[in-house]
Amino acid sequence: MKTALKLAMAALAFASFATVAHAGGDAEKGKKVFKKCKACHAVGENAKNKVGPVLNDVMGRKAGTYDGFKYSKAMKEAGEKGLVWNHDTLAKYLEKPRKFLPKTKMAFAGLKKEKDRENVIAYLETFSKDKK
Repeated sequence: MKTALKLAMAALAFASFATVAHAGGDAEKGKKVFKKCKACHAVGENAKNKVGPVLNDVMGRKAGTYDGFKYSKAMKEAGEKGLVWNHDTLAKYLEKPRKFLPKTKMAFAGLKKEKDRENVIAYLETFSKDKK
């Protein structure tokens, strides 16, 4: 009985650590990191497309589908093949956009620090109904 309880507790502890990666971002810190993105992207009320699309409701959005933005062929094709922006796909994309999706128009080299990526994602989640 004690062994079963210990195993259950260990499983519970492991599960809580596994979700921390998704919940680890700080939106306020992400707002500061997002300043690197503002030259090309906008969020919030009255946001408009710039060099890059508006990022409101990016969580859960199929890639290459924000209305009124002219995406690269690569981004449109990725969306057609099923790429949907969520925590995991954004984290990989933000690390090295051109490695994740070659031939995209995104010129930004990426965010090297995992914590910066987590914080930006937490910030973008504040502008998204779907917080996956």
